[in-house]
Amino acid sequence: MPRPDPLTADADALIDAVIDREGRYVNHPADRGGPTCWGISEAVARAQGYDGAMRELPRTAAASIYRSVYWLRPAFDRVALRAPKIAAELFDTGVNMGTGTATGFLQRALNALNRAARDYPDIAVDRAIGPRTLSALDGLLKARGRGGETVLLRAMEALQGERYIALAERRPSQEAFLYGWLANRIGDG
Repeated sequence: MPRPDPLTADADALIDAVIDREGRYVNHPADRGGPTCWGISEAVARAQGYDGAMRELPRTAAASIYRSVYWLRPAFDRVALRAPKIAAELFDTGVNMGTGTATGFLQRALNALNRAARDYPDIAVDRAIGPRTLSALDGLLKARGRGGETVLLRAMEALQGERYIALAERRPSQEAFLYGWLANRIGDG
């Protein structure tokens, strides 16, 4: 019997964890994304071809959407080959804030950590993972070793936390979610 691909298993575990955390159907009045099921918004479900009632979105359909839209399309699987903790953070942040925002946090943090481009060149903050972003990540890991992954993760979480607080300050209705975001999306949660 073939052994499972460890990266697939990691993606499966990440997807299962986010589905468990997000839960079944929710339609919170302060959530600008509207109804969700398993954490998948109605707009995303419809864009992926689901046309049934959101309350009835199958867990397997949600898992498929997470894999294609929030793991493979933004190339987080390619990051996982180099830095699994960073890939896990990108996935979770991407689910909550959008994959472009998550990738932007990675790119900004990589630029700030390159010691004035001595370790690797600055990269464009274009919110897409491509060869230059992956090369910069490789450069950080080469220059800083495995400790570099931990520091990069902290920098990304700091950017994420600041964004949550700014969002709650700009839109007081979002304060309903701030505690949960900080408790469950930053650090070990």
